Amino acid sequence: MIDTVMFRRRAWLFIRLSLFVTLLVVVIAPEWPAFGDARFRFQTIVGREYRFDFLGWSLRALEDKAQELFSETRRSMPAETQQEVVLAYLAQLGDVQRIEAQIERAFSDPTVSDPEVATADMRAERDELRRDLDARRPLVEDIVQQQVATLLNEEGLAVGGVTWPPVMMTMSPVPYMLILSPRDRIAQIDSAALVPGLTTEDKELMEDAVFDQLDQSALVVPIGGLGTYPAMIRETSSINWLAEVTAHEWTHHWLSLQPLGIRYLENAQMRTINETVASLVDLEIGPLVIERYYPEMVPQTAASPAPVQPSPVPVFDFPAEMAETRAKVDQLLAEGKIEQAESYMEQRRRVFIDNGYNIRKLNQAYFAFYGGYAAEPGGAAGTDPIGPMLRDLRQASPSLRQFLLDVGRVTSFEDLVELHRAKVGPEPATQ
Repeated sequence: MIDTVMFRRRAWLFIRLSLFVTLLVVVIAPEWPAFGDARFRFQTIVGREYRFDFLGWSLRALEDKAQELFSETRRSMPAETQQEVVLAYLAQLGDVQRIEAQIERAFSDPTVSDPEVATADMRAERDELRRDLDARRPLVEDIVQQQVATLLNEEGLAVGGVTWPPVMMTMSPVPYMLILSPRDRIAQIDSAALVPGLTTEDKELMEDAVFDQLDQSALVVPIGGLGTYPAMIRETSSINWLAEVTAHEWTHHWLSLQPLGIRYLENAQMRTINETVASLVDLEIGPLVIERYYPEMVPQTAASPAPVQPSPVPVFDFPAEMAETRAKVDQLLAEGKIEQAESYMEQRRRVFIDNGYNIRKLNQAYFAFYGGYAAEPGGAAGTDPIGPMLRDLRQASPSLRQFLLDVGRVTSFEDLVELHRAKVGPEPATQ
């Protein structure tokens, strides 16, 4: 029997929050810049036809969630059945993605004279499977949302028994992001959300236009999710990844009500703090969701691993190599050697490719974007102290809730340094 009072209360909270988010999107929309302004020129390069429609997407997603909110399907379903429903959905989604990959290869293969005819059966099968997935998706999202919410509630992140903000996400094709950085330093100074499905040629044309017309570094990057409300999460057949990203984007929702989240766009340091906090939460909550609800999906480790024999060929350590690259680039840019830094990055890109990492372009914008995620040592963040300080703070916190309450009050990098000094000590303990 459903608690009608609690159900109505949750429905009213969702409606109020949805209206607030929609209003916020409209209110904070940027004014049209003056002709000739750098941002105006950037928007012109992007072009209306490539721009992602956030407002339209958000309204459609909120409508879906409103209908889902009043559905009793999940509430009347045993836990074991819920798990089966989710895993069956993700398995079918994996089948669809494999079919779509085959179709794409056929259209790009010059030896296929008529790809329309060659892929007709595959496209028909894909469309039928897609229709079935679309009908089942709301229930699957509802189940995963509640599973993540349950673990967050157990961490004390609920108000009146309800995770606040409510965990809300939808799986969807996600936009690409066009990231801009100055050439003389690494900093994300602008970005634009682009429609899904861009070709490599589309990406290269926009990046080259930014470089030629604005003398800035640019990179079109894929993303896993966005902190819209509901959160927009890229389709995946992995429950492990889905659980982590759902927790990650919920953390952004929670932070958006705190000083830290409100200042997300203030500068590169605040973005890095926000993203790293969200990453630390997803690395903690995601595995707990899997252990609780999908124990068969917990990554297996050998109980008694055999002794590791010395390898004649050194193992390529991607995080360490990328961190070393970032440090060298920072040094060259600090010395004003822009062209030399760019030449060095291209040399390093080829090294990464030779070792199995297919990086299309390695430039200042690459580091500006990927360097914002510093939850784990090494990588594109280089020697940035933000990651080590936040890892120290989480280790020193008695609970995830207390960690979030502490970092949620941070309004600047200096605040983070002071918080670290008060809770841990003057220097980061972990690297």
